[in-house]
Amino acid sequence: MIIDIHGHYTTEPQALLAFRDKQLAGLADPMRKPATNDLGITDEELVKSVEPQMKLQRERGSDLTIFSPRAAGMAHHVGSEATGIEWSRMSNDLIQRICTLLPDNFAPVGQLPQHPGVAPKNCVPELERLARLGFVGVNLNPDPAGGYWTDPPLTDKWWYPLYEKLCELDMTAMIHVTSSCNPNFHYTGAHYINGDTTAFMQLIQGNLFKDFPALRFVIPHGGGAVPFHWGRYRGLAQEMKKPLLGEHLLGNVFFDTCVYHYPGIELMSKVIPVDNILFASEMLGAVKGIDPETGHNYDDTKRYIDQLRTLSEADRHKIFEANARRVYPRLDKRLRKKT
Repeated sequence: MIIDIHGHYTTEPQALLAFRDKQLAGLADPMRKPATNDLGITDEELVKSVEPQMKLQRERGSDLTIFSPRAAGMAHHVGSEATGIEWSRMSNDLIQRICTLLPDNFAPVGQLPQHPGVAPKNCVPELERLARLGFVGVNLNPDPAGGYWTDPPLTDKWWYPLYEKLCELDMTAMIHVTSSCNPNFHYTGAHYINGDTTAFMQLIQGNLFKDFPALRFVIPHGGGAVPFHWGRYRGLAQEMKKPLLGEHLLGNVFFDTCVYHYPGIELMSKVIPVDNILFASEMLGAVKGIDPETGHNYDDTKRYIDQLRTLSEADRHKIFEANARRVYPRLDKRLRKKT
């Protein structure tokens, strides 16, 4: 089985987007609030909406996608905590319906109702609800302020109640920012990569996994700048009198392969231990075009891994399946129930 651990619902029905527009408009004018939370989206419409993803699964040779709401659409910096809770539940419920209708194609990951300045412990009720619904993980935003980084770093005890619940529920968190409201940072080109890199540096500076040895984080987009500057981070950790990175972080921190050219994947495979690399493409996500140098889609990341001649078949199996089942144990249980 080939498991893509990073897919977003970027082909949502218009009814969901119209609800969001009305919901936010209602903050300024209560008369513009949605009259109902019933979107009226049928099962048939949901299945049709993800046909583009299923078509690419067949064409590119993947089997199952870990599927979550649109990352930019989480927009934790928009609206209020109350609208965020409502929006997260609605978005997560659609993911749950899709994964129930198409369990061979998709497994659910949820968004959390985070809001700038609001304690992450307020997300625990939604996290518990997602666990009851069979979700295998969540996306955790290290910067709910959308590019202004006003909340404490991930190693601060501000986050600890959420981490305690993640460990209790055996849920995995992907560290994933949302859209940027800071005009200095393009959201997919700068803010996403900044978020990945910043999260890793925060983890180096702290000792989070001494307090939470069972906590698991996936840093997407190949880890941002981390693999390219691996020597820098090893050296900084050494200067800070931290353990070697393998001991300090790599038992709990993993990286996906949403890197959109072969040299980047090749570098990643040489720098990051194979046990810490999980296959992902983010389709349909940030980069959908065709690379004129290769004639293939940038986000067809399986092609890059297939070209890695240094990988043994055992290593290839780890990247494509085994690591995902180990890092997402709730996914492994879900798959075992099907066999």
